[in-house]
Amino acid sequence: MTTLENYTLGRWTPGASAPQELLDASTGEVIALANTEGFDYAAIFTYARSVGNPALRKMTFHERGRMLKALAMHLMERKEQFYALSYRSGATRADSWVDIEGGIGNLFANASLRRKFPDKPFYVEGEPVGLSKGGTFMAQHLMVPREGVAVHINAYNFPVWGMLEKIAVNLLAGMPAVVKPAVPSAYLTEAVVREIIASGILPAGALQLVVGSGQGILDHVTYQDVVTFTGSATTGRKLRAHPRIIEEAVPFTMEADSLNAAVLGLDARPGTPEFDLFVKEVRKEMTGKCGQKCTAIRRIIVPENLVEDVQIALGKLLGQTTVGHPLAEGVRMGALAGREQAAQLRERIRLLAKNTPIVYGDLDGGVDVLGQDRGAHFDKGAFISPILLLNSEPFRHLDSHEVEAFGPVATLMPYKDTDEAIRLVNLGKGSLVCSLATNDPRTAQDFVLGAATHHGRILIINEEMAKESTGHGSPLPLLIHGGPGRAGGGQEMGGMRGVEHFMQRVALQGSPSMITAITEVYQPKAKQIEKDKHPFQHYFEELEIGQTYVTHKHTVTEADISSFAQVSGDNFYAHVDETSLAGTLFTGRVAHGYYILSKAAGMFVDPRKGPVLLNYGLDECRFTKPVYPGTTIGVTLTVKEKIGQEKRDAEDVAKGIVRWYVEITDQTQETVAVATILTMVRKKNQE
Repeated sequence: MTTLENYTLGRWTPGASAPQELLDASTGEVIALANTEGFDYAAIFTYARSVGNPALRKMTFHERGRMLKALAMHLMERKEQFYALSYRSGATRADSWVDIEGGIGNLFANASLRRKFPDKPFYVEGEPVGLSKGGTFMAQHLMVPREGVAVHINAYNFPVWGMLEKIAVNLLAGMPAVVKPAVPSAYLTEAVVREIIASGILPAGALQLVVGSGQGILDHVTYQDVVTFTGSATTGRKLRAHPRIIEEAVPFTMEADSLNAAVLGLDARPGTPEFDLFVKEVRKEMTGKCGQKCTAIRRIIVPENLVEDVQIALGKLLGQTTVGHPLAEGVRMGALAGREQAAQLRERIRLLAKNTPIVYGDLDGGVDVLGQDRGAHFDKGAFISPILLLNSEPFRHLDSHEVEAFGPVATLMPYKDTDEAIRLVNLGKGSLVCSLATNDPRTAQDFVLGAATHHGRILIINEEMAKESTGHGSPLPLLIHGGPGRAGGGQEMGGMRGVEHFMQRVALQGSPSMITAITEVYQPKAKQIEKDKHPFQHYFEELEIGQTYVTHKHTVTEADISSFAQVSGDNFYAHVDETSLAGTLFTGRVAHGYYILSKAAGMFVDPRKGPVLLNYGLDECRFTKPVYPGTTIGVTLTVKEKIGQEKRDAEDVAKGIVRWYVEITDQTQETVAVATILTMVRKKNQE
């Protein structure tokens, strides 16, 4: 008999309470014991803040990202041992794939996200803000990792994904984590954490695991910490109202109950691809993970004249859903997480069925359980058939919009027009996701604009996207996951947005030179550094932020403009026809903006072979003043930012990207154009 352990203070230890039995969801047999009390949370949090946090904060985003990639690869190589345990939670192979490989996929996605950040421990956010006429006083927003710990209180339905999707983000941000999984499936979370710790990839204190009830876990949080919660709204509200959360103003993100809806558009009649896609999507979301998904479809909203068609079509598909032990051949839906969860679910269904009758499924039996040779049995496991209810008066019987039955359960209901469909989905008072099946762009726009205020994500289903769609129920690492109101009012993931949740934003004010020195990003009017050698002859390591090259001058002629028009094919009237300028902004033939930029490049480029490998692109460009024949231009080229690149293999060239600030001025010293260009520059050290 396995007794689960906790990983705290750098070591594995058992809890101190009487053990709680964790049961196989299909057979009811005891598979592990968990001691759920006896934790010194003050010491656990202090260890995270004093050991894990400084180590992560010192690392750059790129180093943290590479750490996540290494961790993802390590876990992927060992995924089969996680699958073996996942089956005991009642999850099929397909269900487990979402939990295990989906969770590991979050590590990979956030590892790749490092490229959106600088190779520094912090990052500069947004555009600089000028605060004075003379340009000597300015501001810039800066994001730095918090000095606390991320506390993740997770649900039982996704013991791997629920942990990895959260820690991937806080680790990339530079914060350590304490993870408290839900006890019923904690054996799978513990197995993954054991492999993470054994890998030695994370620094000490970066991750701690508490397998327990979590009693007292919030008593020692501070304003530098972040708390996330996934679970019931009732529990979430209690935690959010904890005195420490309020007194310390601790950021608290909650993902709670969500009565997600799927809407069949008025144009999606039987026989259309959208109708078939809709019915299949509903079936998948009702039965996947036995309906134990925060994003599962709970409300099926269809045109009133199609209720019967949908009920019949959906009933046929649900009838193909075989139930049983996840390892039994032919099983498409496994068990709920446990008999306690099954009892709670049946209680919720009975509440719903008072006014909305069951039109498919059997609440107390009527399901043939496959895999009895493996010990699965209806009386021992947590099995239930898919349940479909019908609410013929959805504006009168409101339980469908207020009571979540967390399992393979959904309610079918009618609507008259798109406005009424919007009103119905919004009766959920805030949801994680909803879907609309339609091929009509106007219907889609009207629906989205009406429903967006009540949802965290909206999926539009039609034939065009069907083959590559990730589906209604799949939160993605680069998209926000969360919803307003009943759904908790929080957000997780979301790419860079999610990372920012674990960082502190500060508005930095000062002179351009001081802001440049602090952020390591050149600001216009900051002090410049001039050297004898052309900057294109410097290796990546040798270039300094603010290093500047001032070019010779060039007087633009009509011949220049005509030649560029001929070579480029850009014969826009303002460049070639002086007789067409009446009523325009121009007083004469004007030089092409791209000619000015091209000429500037010709003026600042050193043609000799050197460390510059290639032109990597153009980030931004603005033409601020017309340039007429006779205007004399000059160029100032300044190193704005340096971004190191990783070598793809041992044979790759060690290099980095240099962002250059290009300012083009005329003979009056007024700026006529500005741009940020990028070059790839060889490093001197090729190791």
